[in-house]
Amino acid sequence: MLSPALLADSVVKHYPGGASAALGGVSLAAGDGECVALVGESGAGKTTLLRCFNRLVEPDAGRVLVGGAEVRAVDAVGLRRRTGYVPQEGGLLPHWTVLRNAALVPWLLGGEMRRDATALAGEALALVGLDAAEFGGRYPRQLSGGQRQRVAMARALAARPAVLLLDEPFGALDAITRAELQEMFLAVRRARPLACLLVTHDLREAARLADRIAVMRAGRVEQDAPVDDVLRRPATPYVARLVAMSGVGPRSASDELAAEERG
Repeated sequence: MLSPALLADSVVKHYPGGASAALGGVSLAAGDGECVALVGESGAGKTTLLRCFNRLVEPDAGRVLVGGAEVRAVDAVGLRRRTGYVPQEGGLLPHWTVLRNAALVPWLLGGEMRRDATALAGEALALVGLDAAEFGGRYPRQLSGGQRQRVAMARALAARPAVLLLDEPFGALDAITRAELQEMFLAVRRARPLACLLVTHDLREAARLADRIAVMRAGRVEQDAPVDDVLRRPATPYVARLVAMSGVGPRSASDELAAEERG
């Protein structure tokens, strides 16, 4: 059996002064081309788990693997350059142009990637709906919030990673812009079938964007299942309450047909 693209096995993490574990023995996997959404309240451990995969957080126990390799056995900087990462606020360098921001990771990887960095950046910008000729020379301050987040996505995609980590990438946007970027994300997934881990507090967003949902609470996974299973058959009272409060129902046949037509 092939190893999943992303694997957390019994991961434990304590923070100094914390009354309980931030992660209490969490196991999770995402296959090639699969998007798994981490959903739950603030403090549930979603971002802590996500950051274990690029070693921004070092777990106290358990195993974390990316592409079948334990992350502790590889160089942390190299791991981060090979793993796409989109934080909530984008993290663009304000004194760099859009094109230079998007080209950052290929440039850092060196070799052939560095030689092709500008072309790869332009390709990634086009993938997220930005024309490099129009936007490449602008600075982040000259963009809207949605455009800045598109550039952050392009930067994460430019080196053509196999894995993409997204930490509430659309959470700070207004409703209309958020819907537009969700549609952009779906288009990216159709064009590039990456293994994705998406942190969101919004079950409706998770149901729209992910293949599976892992509901987290107090450092543990309460349910990890395909979207419809979570929505139709909540495994615990907490998951049932979360589903009820979200107002989102199972995907209908018409939804599935529309998704097939878009694909």
